[in-house]
Amino acid sequence: MSSDSAVRPFHLAIPVDNIARAREFYGDVLGCSEGRSAEEWVDWNFYGHQLVTHLAPEQTGVAHHNPVDGHAVPVPHFGVVLTMEIWRELADRVAAKGIQFVIEPHVRFAGKSGEQATMFFYDYSDNALEFKAFKDLSQLFAS
Repeated sequence: MSSDSAVRPFHLAIPVDNIARAREFYGDVLGCSEGRSAEEWVDWNFYGHQLVTHLAPEQTGVAHHNPVDGHAVPVPHFGVVLTMEIWRELADRVAAKGIQFVIEPHVRFAGKSGEQATMFFYDYSDNALEFKAFKDLSQLFAS
């Protein structure tokens, strides 16, 4: 790893089965602003990171689940660590838009190292997303 300790935005490209529905989900539901786009892909400002939704309908869907703290966590999944305030606002917005949670917003590892608020839901192409907020961000990589 570089000696530069500044966190850099990640770039992630994911498959979707419909670009218009991707715009509805990432733009309208999550509130991400749209960047460059073409007929088959869209760049999103995903909480300061570059997320690209690429039209690839044959590649969408959840492959597996693993048990974590009593829940079946979808694999693969991706998301962002937010502040607790933004996490709560997102949970409320997602619920208000009628998105079903795969794992309802809750606190995981309560009272233990790495205590965190978490929630899981799918986009309209069945890509699993997890959003977290830590009681103490210094516990992000706690063992």
